[in-house]
Amino acid sequence: QVQLVESGGGLVQAGGSLRLSCAVSGRTFSGLALGWFRQAPGKEREFVAAISGSSRTTYYADSVKGRFTISRDNAKNTLYLQMNSLGPEDTAVYYCAARQSPAVTARSLYDYWGQGTQVTVSS
Repeated sequence: QVQLVESGGGLVQAGGSLRLSCAVSGRTFSGLALGWFRQAPGKEREFVAAISGSSRTTYYADSVKGRFTISRDNAKNTLYLQMNSLGPEDTAVYYCAARQSPAVTARSLYDYWGQGTQVTVSS
């Protein structure tokens, strides 16, 4: 079993930045592929970014490419999402997710999920 706990969400003005963290426990961290997803009110949960166990491979949704950066610290068992140039369209609950490698973008292929952290961007 894998446990994931997100933190770092909050309220930020448009154009601002936030860094989300996800603490992971329960399985060998470096063997896990990790992802960030988000769900806005009334919408389906969507892919944001994913990273392989070695950090060599990353994927991004087109909507966040160039603004968000996914990273991981295998020594701290922690996943990060640095979000810059935030806009109101980024308002959502952000979830981290895990699966055995390799990294993928499909939501249905992730086995473990955190409870989510709210990000609200005011205009």
